[in-house]
Amino acid sequence: MAHRIRWGSLFFVGLLLATAGWHPGRSAIAEAPPPPPDPVSPASTHRVYLPLVLRAPRACDPIPGVSYIHLDVLSTDRYDPNKPPPDNNPDYRLSLLGYYPVNRARQLIPYDPSHADPRAPQFTTLFADQPVPPIVNTYQACGWDWVRHQPICPAPWDHPNGWPPVSALGLQTAPETIVQVPDSGYVPGWDCGPGGCDALVLYASEWEITLRYAREDDLFPGYTIHIVGICVEPSLRALYRTLHAQGRERLPAVYGGQPIGRAWGNEIIIALRDNGPFMDPRDCHSFWRGHCP
Repeated sequence: MAHRIRWGSLFFVGLLLATAGWHPGRSAIAEAPPPPPDPVSPASTHRVYLPLVLRAPRACDPIPGVSYIHLDVLSTDRYDPNKPPPDNNPDYRLSLLGYYPVNRARQLIPYDPSHADPRAPQFTTLFADQPVPPIVNTYQACGWDWVRHQPICPAPWDHPNGWPPVSALGLQTAPETIVQVPDSGYVPGWDCGPGGCDALVLYASEWEITLRYAREDDLFPGYTIHIVGICVEPSLRALYRTLHAQGRERLPAVYGGQPIGRAWGNEIIIALRDNGPFMDPRDCHSFWRGHCP
């Protein structure tokens, strides 16, 4: 399994990378993006895959002309105090949950269109001028052991008859490319302007963002999108931190096509959940409408 690290080797790997001029990520609550890992055996345990990062010195620069607002979280669906804080919650952080490469078709798949949601988020708005970027890698998200608080890799559903066969995609981009909110037909609030807001920001850091296409501070019901490998725009990051510190009764809200950060390197990772479970993000009838092969 390529590009994954053993947690027990973090210190040693971090020391080597620091010597080479890299700045390794800290703990699960760290803001700095993690360092490029070394590949390890597929038989390893307690691992997380992280893409090889080409550091972009201006990836965290402000994006001109953007501003962000917030929406109230539904009072009946605020963050569960029995869960770990979002910094240590694998439901909110794909990079903490972990994912690993799988040998699947690097193309969009025309699954049964009768199951497609006409209002589902569309990855075609991730980049301003490229509705269907090249798929450079396919991944499977790990499962999670909530007792030991560690990933389960390979995932329990990763077998020939399991679903989904792919739960995360590596999309080709370039360092410092602006990444935007996937547009949808869902409107959790109208405060964002004429088209309304599409999503709440459940988590934001210098390495990833998690978007929730509803007003709940959890993963049910509705869609959740993870984007890893971007530096979230600094004013959005600051707003998220402020609202988190105030108790998460409100969270940042964003609209479809709104810039939310810049890519660190040549690949960003996207994943999508529906009511909690992962979906296959290659489903073109659902998530890349109008671009089926």
